[in-house]
Amino acid sequence: MHGLGNSFVIFNQLDVAKEYQDYSQLAQVVSNVNFGIGSDGIILIGSSDIADFRMRIFNVDGSEGKNCGNGLRCVAKLLYDQKYATTSSFTIETLGGVMSVEVEADQKKQVQYVTVDMGEPELLKNKIPMQGDPCTVAVNDPHSFEEDVYHLTCVSMGNPHAIIFADDVKKVPLEKIGPIVECSDLFPERTNVGFVTVKNSQEIEYRVWERGSGMTMACGTGACAAVVAATLNGMLDRDLPITVHLPGGDLTVRWDEHGRVWKRGEATYICHGELMTYTNKFSSMINENEE
Repeated sequence: MHGLGNSFVIFNQLDVAKEYQDYSQLAQVVSNVNFGIGSDGIILIGSSDIADFRMRIFNVDGSEGKNCGNGLRCVAKLLYDQKYATTSSFTIETLGGVMSVEVEADQKKQVQYVTVDMGEPELLKNKIPMQGDPCTVAVNDPHSFEEDVYHLTCVSMGNPHAIIFADDVKKVPLEKIGPIVECSDLFPERTNVGFVTVKNSQEIEYRVWERGSGMTMACGTGACAAVVAATLNGMLDRDLPITVHLPGGDLTVRWDEHGRVWKRGEATYICHGELMTYTNKFSSMINENEE
């Protein structure tokens, strides 16, 4: 499935008696476009003790993500369309917390839009996490990366985001800057890196370098972080629906007066099938690299 071009291979484990173990290696193999199916990572859907369902996300590099806004929409659509979810509102457990989702179905009872309650953003540096005084926030903070200085506004939406404002996000050399900021000593758990151009009071453009996956077409948590960051910098008004233009399409994000962030958008099927085996040359290459 994909959410605005942010694609995932999704494994439904609700009806599986025994779960597989090495998901990190599985993600690296399956996500590789040359040797596997090709995606921005894999998602596992399972049962939960604290929510209606659970999802786990593994990035292209095998690392496990805490949350994923585009992935949440895909999972919500699959669960409702395949009748695992019997109501239009339900909850999904992630490593970043329990998320509430609400689906909007068409006349064929297939989900067209999903709204996700992303919860309250974390702003303190120790919650992101980020180096520095743990009880302070990073809003328009200048930091040097090699020969350049960038002003960061840092937000956690269940996963860390460093937001940088630019006159034109299309001209930013994201493939160069992204990995430098992602792996900076500032962020002990690394970070997602987003560049934002504010078009007007209700529209922004956003490009992202995702932690563990690189450049992607969209990032749901990043779009939320971008709206929060722009609001904190006085560029947007609180509680207005903001259209976030991403390379893969648009999302609507609102940071409400009670402090919660809401995200609405589509999710789409690409194909379905059965993975018979992934024991191939590439999995052997991963084992050799690990040794």
